[in-house]
Amino acid sequence: MPKLQEIATQIRRDIVRMVHAVQSGHPGGSLGCTDYFAALFFKVMQHTPQPFDMDAKDQDMFVLSNGHISPVYYSALARSGYFPTEELSTFRKLNSRLQGHPTTHEHLPGIRIASGSLGQGMSVAIGAALTKKLNNDKGLVFSLHGDGELEEGQVWEAIMFAPHHKVDNLIITVDWNGQQIDGPTDQIGGLGDLPAKFKAFGWNVIVLENGNDLDEVVATLEKAKSLTGKGQPIAIMMKTVMGKGVDFMEGHHEWHGIAPSDEQLAKALEQLPATSLGDY
Repeated sequence: MPKLQEIATQIRRDIVRMVHAVQSGHPGGSLGCTDYFAALFFKVMQHTPQPFDMDAKDQDMFVLSNGHISPVYYSALARSGYFPTEELSTFRKLNSRLQGHPTTHEHLPGIRIASGSLGQGMSVAIGAALTKKLNNDKGLVFSLHGDGELEEGQVWEAIMFAPHHKVDNLIITVDWNGQQIDGPTDQIGGLGDLPAKFKAFGWNVIVLENGNDLDEVVATLEKAKSLTGKGQPIAIMMKTVMGKGVDFMEGHHEWHGIAPSDEQLAKALEQLPATSLGDY
């Protein structure tokens, strides 16, 4: 298997090409979370791409709550074997299984919930984790959430629920990039001390200082796995840079949901060298 860094680079190439091709999509958060997806799908998570089991019996499962970063999700799924990489070329096109926000009725392997309406993924992840407990299934549930998404009230009901019910086979990660569609989160709806808030609700909290360092991401996820089964849900506060890997996108909320021009795509691909995996 190619090295994780090469996989991450290829996923970033996929992201910018997919969004550019249809002039629609969300590159910023996708690029920022690429290292997390590479680490999770290619190193940490125990999962079986084929045959795809909707119920994820006896394996780990993943829930994407901030569904707008579908480009990175689709690339990770395809590159890890859930469906042919060639299908990435259909992203956001009519009759594609790769809709702008993941949905289930197209039966795309890897997609277990429809996400895009923010704030719901944690509730789903908790339900899946509790179901695994009831079924004596040793698999873990991983989920990813945006920091701006935490302004949704349902999230905090879930944050309160999980520790009370000792959902200790759950590892949630917050993409703590400080950006949302309208600007910096501290200007739009300040989140305050996120680690302290989760700890106050009863979570075991890990702060991942550099969510764009693959070694650090892998080590943090492995540490989180070692803390499961101890009566507390695990929350990783993952600091990332929106648009990571493309210098003119990095740290700018404007790239939350706009597509690069032809010239910008060329500049982006210059910074993301071609890999042995090859473009779709």
